[in-house]
Amino acid sequence: MNSATEVFQPLRADDPQTVGGYRLAARLGSGGMGRVYLSHTQGGRPVALKVVHPELAEDPAFRRRFRREVEAARRVRGAYTAELIDADAEAAPPWLATVYVPGPSLSEAVARRGPLPDAAVVWLMAGVAEALVAVHAAGVVHRDLKPSNVLLAADGPRVIDFGISQASGLTATATGNTIGTPQYMAPEQGLAGETTPATDVFALGQTAAFAALGKPLYGDGPSMTVLFRIVHSKPDLTQLPEPLRPLFALCLATAPEERATPAEILAWCREYLGDEAVAGGGPAVWREVAGLEEEIPDPVARPAAATTWGDEAPGAGAGHVTAAPAGAPALAPGHATSSGAAAEADAQAQAPAPAPAGAQAGAGAPAAVHKRRRTARVAGVVAMTGALTLAGLGWKLMDGTDRAAGREGAATTSSGPAATPAGTAPTPTPTPTPSASQPPKPVPYPGLELNEKNSISFKEPVQHEDGDRTGDIRMKCGLASGCRMESDASVFSMPQKAGTGNLETCREELEFAKKNDLTLHVLAAGSEVCVRHPSGDIALFVIGIKSAPGLSKDPSWLRADMTIWRAAS
Repeated sequence: MNSATEVFQPLRADDPQTVGGYRLAARLGSGGMGRVYLSHTQGGRPVALKVVHPELAEDPAFRRRFRREVEAARRVRGAYTAELIDADAEAAPPWLATVYVPGPSLSEAVARRGPLPDAAVVWLMAGVAEALVAVHAAGVVHRDLKPSNVLLAADGPRVIDFGISQASGLTATATGNTIGTPQYMAPEQGLAGETTPATDVFALGQTAAFAALGKPLYGDGPSMTVLFRIVHSKPDLTQLPEPLRPLFALCLATAPEERATPAEILAWCREYLGDEAVAGGGPAVWREVAGLEEEIPDPVARPAAATTWGDEAPGAGAGHVTAAPAGAPALAPGHATSSGAAAEADAQAQAPAPAPAGAQAGAGAPAAVHKRRRTARVAGVVAMTGALTLAGLGWKLMDGTDRAAGREGAATTSSGPAATPAGTAPTPTPTPTPSASQPPKPVPYPGLELNEKNSISFKEPVQHEDGDRTGDIRMKCGLASGCRMESDASVFSMPQKAGTGNLETCREELEFAKKNDLTLHVLAAGSEVCVRHPSGDIALFVIGIKSAPGLSKDPSWLRADMTIWRAAS
């Protein structure tokens, strides 16, 4: 294992101890937009929390951009993106939290070990192309794809900072209107023209060329010099490995309309990798490139006394920042935590809960706002381990936790029989009957599989075998549209925040839902899908693993845990 001190630095005297209800465990770094810290969700899942620099936060134009881009980033969900979990654009200063990805950036990996082998470059392009499919499907253009924005986890790459780059106001030209980093920009960006999904494809080609060469394809130097080369000259593909030149040519065409789409890049990679893609050779490649997994510190425990320095009362305003005293200890390295096994166990009821975004802690406000506590939890844990190929890159399965059942377990309080006078027959205890005050009980159905030949129902038996398409929920795949979950009668919706799926959330999400289908490429391990049946039953799907038609030649399928609340709507 890598030492925690190599990646996680102790908090400094000018660092906050809490941000928006998240207790900070370590400093991860600093960039042009803000400082980045390690924190954890209430269930213990590590997150990267970025706090905007104060000078940017004071700019009204920046806040407008930040607010718009955060809303766009919330829509991006994919296996190879670091999903946005929480944010508060109105806080002082603004902040956002994304899933923490354990692993070096592509720029760090190349600096440490040099250029990547040809096969690793192809796997990289396939994974980033898969991420761009999800980003573009959400109506977002990344605009600043580059090696430092591609993190290399043990199960494949993750694209970060999608859509947020525009909010930072990064400039690469004298006009200040162009967003991006000079060495990885497209010609239209250098001319301050329109940015489209094709702009990201050019940046993908540039990023992959850096991985293959160990240096930017258009060289280094002053920004305007590099931009001049990109705008006025064609890339020198002779520097690149000969077998990969056709793929790079498809990405680096000067005219945006002549560039390949991310789906076409995936098809090219599948053809190049051949049997290796089908056999799932990706994990071995990423273990070699990414190195050993990091040792992630444990969550910071809440101090015992509510008045201890740096502690934030439950329900305090989002964006409330408490500075730690100079010299105060902030980091205690913990045990190793696997990237694919960050189990969000609801049993950790004492873990600090993030405050709701937008709440304000005013002067003279009460020290704590009591949060509603659910009266019981059902520990329905389904352990899912192993690794499987997604787009040929192989997912490391997340430890599945039946969160929905744990959050919504109905509580009943039993009391002993009352004393009865001598000679008096005891009064029979009536059988409990459901009432409006008792929430529907969750019924778990773990390990369901959905593919192009079977189906899933709300009625027993919920799992229909291959050849039986009579169930309510089915999978349909097409060459142009990809794969979708669909239903003739039920409607689908996804929670706005990752890891919040439960009966209450699904009720809210489904209240005005009208969609009878859902594109599968937006789903990753851990993604949640709410479904409402006309009967009033509500279900929550928690995705465990899925295949993807991008690289795998096998039929598409997914496996998920489903929880049903009967007559819940």
